[in-house]
Amino acid sequence: MIIILQNEVSESQLSHVLERVEQLGLKAHLSRGTFRTIIGVIGDEQKISAESLRAIPGVLEVMPVLPPYKLASKDAHPQPSVVNVSGVKIGGGYLAMIAGPCAVEEPERMHNIAKAVRTAGANIFRGGAYKPRTSPYAFQGHGEDGLKLLREVGDAHGMPIVTEVMDPRCVETVERYADMIQIGARNMQNFVLLTEVGRTRKPVLLKRGMSATVEDLLMSAEYILSQGNPDVVLCERGVKGFDKVTRNLYDVASVAVVKGLSHLPIIVDPSHATGKPALIPPCALAGIAVGADGVHIEVHDCPEKALSDGPQALLPHKYAELMVQLKGLAALMGKEISPVPGEKLAATV
Repeated sequence: MIIILQNEVSESQLSHVLERVEQLGLKAHLSRGTFRTIIGVIGDEQKISAESLRAIPGVLEVMPVLPPYKLASKDAHPQPSVVNVSGVKIGGGYLAMIAGPCAVEEPERMHNIAKAVRTAGANIFRGGAYKPRTSPYAFQGHGEDGLKLLREVGDAHGMPIVTEVMDPRCVETVERYADMIQIGARNMQNFVLLTEVGRTRKPVLLKRGMSATVEDLLMSAEYILSQGNPDVVLCERGVKGFDKVTRNLYDVASVAVVKGLSHLPIIVDPSHATGKPALIPPCALAGIAVGADGVHIEVHDCPEKALSDGPQALLPHKYAELMVQLKGLAALMGKEISPVPGEKLAATV
């Protein structure tokens, strides 16, 4: 930690700061420059509060050297984490290909979509049983009945399932059915929900909030990690921008930034980021090219009849075409689309 003192700091104020640091069992290294006097604090920064130091007369600024997200940072875990979702690995060179409709719909349609994306190479099936909608009159999802159907479809096609939880009261229910629990963009800073999900032992897919910084995203992950759940996968899904040409601003650079700061896997969601099927393939490829650990794409066999977000869904044959490209790019980068457990077994027989 570095304490920067004001230009007009008095000797008594300086002495008080030094005494306060030493009272906390830390070492203070004083450096007097021509224009600034700074104090380098050496020791366990968790013993000292930056806010309390800022309140001392004569202190201009306090700058932590270590990031506030202790468990999510590379300092805590230098090697990339690999998250296992019922046999499908994410991170460390393994890629997740998550696909499915925005919302859980009728059984026949769910099975048709699952079969199509599984055949194309997807390894995790998605669908929302609980849907956060801007309007209270819009379709809100099928709830637990939707979870049951999603579980049935995932089992029938040999794919783990991921679905969103919106309410701490529903975490236990979602945990019973899902292989991976999703925290949506609107709930990224719902700290009660993050804490509750952190107490589960299911992998968590944490989406970046619509106005969240990268540090905000990592601090939200810290809430989950601090409760003892180490299996967090981050998701870049775009942030609010001024240009309406896409649904959101696809911040693909955030993937590279996170890779430099954290050991946690991060995937991209070009469906929510762009909102336009024509833009999904190039943006998905860009995400993998910059280092993402997977792609999350909405797929629907009849977007005009979709109960939610139909306009941003890829048709199954378009998804299959994209998967050919993604597999080629993954191989070029020395990565592998993680096989589902059934594929591994077949390969060894």
